Amino acid sequence: MKRLDWRIIVGLLLIIWGALTLLERVGVIPWGVDLFWGLVSLSGGAAFLYLFFVHPRAQWWAAIPGFFLLGLSIARLLPGEWNGVIFLGSIGLAFWAIYLTNTYHWWAILNGGVLLTLAAVAGLSESVEDVDTGSIFFLGLGLTFLLVALLTRRSWAYVPAIALVLFAAVLGLGLGGLLDWLWIGVLFLAGLALVLAAMRSHRQGPASS
Repeated sequence: MKRLDWRIIVGLLLIIWGALTLLERVGVIPWGVDLFWGLVSLSGGAAFLYLFFVHPRAQWWAAIPGFFLLGLSIARLLPGEWNGVIFLGSIGLAFWAIYLTNTYHWWAILNGGVLLTLAAVAGLSESVEDVDTGSIFFLGLGLTFLLVALLTRRSWAYVPAIALVLFAAVLGLGLGGLLDWLWIGVLFLAGLALVLAAMRSHRQGPASS
């Protein structure tokens, strides 16, 4: 047999699934189904990661399902309160792996930063009581945009970076009431800028004609 028939692979998987389900039902292996799907996820993740690391530039997309299935397998095989952190963190690492192997995909910094921020928020909410996850979330987003600005030299990213960091500082210092006044100021300045821009365009119109 030069190559393995796909029906044999599927058949063996179904047999193993059925056996582990039976062992779980009779109480021999209480976590038989989780073990099965954890091993399946681990195998699939390893296959995708192999494709990615062999040709990281051409097959960069394989990192996403690879790390996704890897995190899913860990959640299945090692159940615990940190599963959410590991799962989100593993997907975030996928996007960082994409960027580090090819800096052309700068957008991966945004995805990776957001997911690692969510993982950090989930971890702190599990381990630290009364933590202000809102400020941490916006701080992580701000640092993500800051990394985009520093690593890719895209100056526009400094604007959301500074705004998000300041927003996180306001929330972290318990100055939530200050946001109401800041919002009014933003509306006023935005409206004033639009009015001045309109007046300038009207003044330049007759002169240019």
